[in-house]
Amino acid sequence: MIELKSAEEIDQMAVTGQFVGELLAELRGVAAVGVNLMDLEHHARRRISERGAESCYWDYAPSFGRGPFRNVLCLSVNDAVLHGLPHDYVLRDGDLLSIDMAVGIDGWVADSALSVIVGTPDPADLKLIEATEVALEAAINAAQPGGRLGDISAAIGEVAHSYGYRVNSEFGGHGIGRTMHEAPHVANNGRPRRGLKLDPGLTIAIEPWLCRSTDKIKYDKDGWTIRSADGSRTAHSEHTVAVTASGPRVLTRRPGHGTASADPTERSAAAGSS
Repeated sequence: MIELKSAEEIDQMAVTGQFVGELLAELRGVAAVGVNLMDLEHHARRRISERGAESCYWDYAPSFGRGPFRNVLCLSVNDAVLHGLPHDYVLRDGDLLSIDMAVGIDGWVADSALSVIVGTPDPADLKLIEATEVALEAAINAAQPGGRLGDISAAIGEVAHSYGYRVNSEFGGHGIGRTMHEAPHVANNGRPRRGLKLDPGLTIAIEPWLCRSTDKIKYDKDGWTIRSADGSRTAHSEHTVAVTASGPRVLTRRPGHGTASADPTERSAAAGSS
């Protein structure tokens, strides 16, 4: 069942989204060569507690996991792309790190992710991250009232293919609101003008993720961490978005961090906000 949110409820989700965006930007600034993944995890735990928020990841136990998830972040390094289990690992020069988080405040949830390179970047990694960000921006622009869910999926797939990447269809975006995962599923590839009609009040997490040279994945023994099947590097970008009568509204937009726009989807948010 899909629950459409009122304008007031979307505003409440935006409060959570602002916190998520601010904390992700903060964590991006903390991530550096020599920093332990567990330092990032504990930093996020402290900030979530101070805000009076609740992590949607803590005790999360889906069918594919091995036991409940006992962390507030997914931290995925290099060939890991989704559900990376925080562990004792010190970031090295050139590592590609994806940070994913979802929290609830006053009963409303927001979910977002970004990828960043610590230290010296490899141009191929920069291209990979850019592809996920451009795909996310295109998908947000496609989240127009009266459109179809397939428009969003097709936008992601078109960008990915234009960059030369294949798309995995096993994991994608999802509805979000009172809980982290609601209907509908938002595939990262699809056909335009197909699927669910995009009505105002629909709130979804859009999350393109890509592997550099494959669309196949494998799981670590921890039962959580998902990696590219061939060991190639990966990237992941995500925002929580509301479809409104005047266009898409990004609820997890991140603040700047010393550049003109720290968030590549800021143009979409500004153009489509209600």
